[in-house]
Amino acid sequence: MKNKENIAIVWLKRDLRLHDNEALHKAINSNKRVLILYVFENLLLNDPHYSDRHWNFIKQSLSDINKTLSEYNTKVLSVTGDIFAVFNQLQTKYVITDVYSHQETGLLITFNRDKEFARYCRNNSIEWTETINNGVLRGLLNRDDWFERWEDYMYQPQIEFNGSEECFISLSEIHTLSEYFRTTNLKTKDNSNFQYGGTKTAWKYANSFFDGRYENYMFHISKPEASRTSCSRLSPYIAWGNVSIREIFQKAKKLKESSSEKRHLGAFISRLRWQAHFIQKFEMECTMENASINKGYHKLKKSISETYIKAWETGQTGFPLVDASMRCLNETGFINFRMRAMLVSFFTHILWQPWQQATHHLSKNFLDFEPGIHFPQLQMQAGETGINNLRIYNPVKNSHDHDPDAVFIKKWVPELANLPVPFIHEPYLMTPLDQQFNNCIIGKDYPSPIVDIKENRKRASEILWNMKKDKDVLRESLRILKKHTINNRSRMLRDE
Repeated sequence: MKNKENIAIVWLKRDLRLHDNEALHKAINSNKRVLILYVFENLLLNDPHYSDRHWNFIKQSLSDINKTLSEYNTKVLSVTGDIFAVFNQLQTKYVITDVYSHQETGLLITFNRDKEFARYCRNNSIEWTETINNGVLRGLLNRDDWFERWEDYMYQPQIEFNGSEECFISLSEIHTLSEYFRTTNLKTKDNSNFQYGGTKTAWKYANSFFDGRYENYMFHISKPEASRTSCSRLSPYIAWGNVSIREIFQKAKKLKESSSEKRHLGAFISRLRWQAHFIQKFEMECTMENASINKGYHKLKKSISETYIKAWETGQTGFPLVDASMRCLNETGFINFRMRAMLVSFFTHILWQPWQQATHHLSKNFLDFEPGIHFPQLQMQAGETGINNLRIYNPVKNSHDHDPDAVFIKKWVPELANLPVPFIHEPYLMTPLDQQFNNCIIGKDYPSPIVDIKENRKRASEILWNMKKDKDVLRESLRILKKHTINNRSRMLRDE
């Protein structure tokens, strides 16, 4: 009987790239042949945080990787199933001695899966090596030197992809292996509404941003329409690992040295830091997935209204900028940060709904869904951290301020497109005669406002400001500040 070959496996998760991938680099240098594996896991396929737009983006990313790997006579083994069943089947063909992956700051179900996988590896004499992901560190008790360590990581040289054909399990072997698995078809239907996945496309966006789009970054970052071109649009590629933050950080830093628009690049770089800051926060306190980080807010009770939730999810609230933002998100997977914050504020403050009831709809529709960003931001915008300023967004004011000519609203709420601009912002101000004259009947052609915004803003403000004085909230706020505050905070805000 022929002895089985010892091999190493690279388990891809949210690091769907070849360059600057430490797990892949370590596997290639293990002196064993390498099988690159992606598993479309049933536990995630069935999880309500995800949707087809995510799986299609991943498939496109894997297809992009495979185009490069074809030069090395290999590809990613892409299968659907349970991670343990997949490894058990692989072990009938090979001796898996090493597994390499990055440390995933994911959902509770992936954290529990990883704990089970660690036990599986111990029981099967497999060495599992997890590498740092974008400078986020596991096991920290506080942030005393986190920023310095993160910045050191960002300045380290990028890790080159140094594979050779001899390094990998061959295409013919993978073809034979595929007969024992439920392989995943990586073809996707064309949909121009969504950004296309893959490292190649990621760099098209990055290069066009650094070639000039960034010059309006700070001017347009809050504008729902203009931000679609002046922002980098790199967030899905960073979330799914088509590029590393280090690659983008170093590219931006280098350009900033010679650019005459340094402040725009400085603002962009600072947001790369804040991205890692929030993921680190979630890594250190993952209970945020289901409950407010500040336990004092657990006593805040809100009644769930399915009617309000459905109106919000479908863009039928009667507030044009809210509805335009939600419809745009549902169709394209992207809205800018201010509109995201406004949607959450409207849901949690104006509609007075628990932030937990918003999590699935938003995560399913954000193409760039990143758990480490998602849950801390939901809670911050809901005003339930105790340490952040309370922001109750006024969608009418934001509409006038950031979409003054109603370009964005006209595009996504076409039933209002032919109204005079002042009425587009506040169609409910039309008199019955105005409605007849403009051929837009409120309550028929476009919904009446589902709530009294002034009254509800006032109520939310009073309750939440009073809660900030609650002894339990104050005690928790001190705990959170001690655990998550970065010393020398000004360093996080600087632009160099």
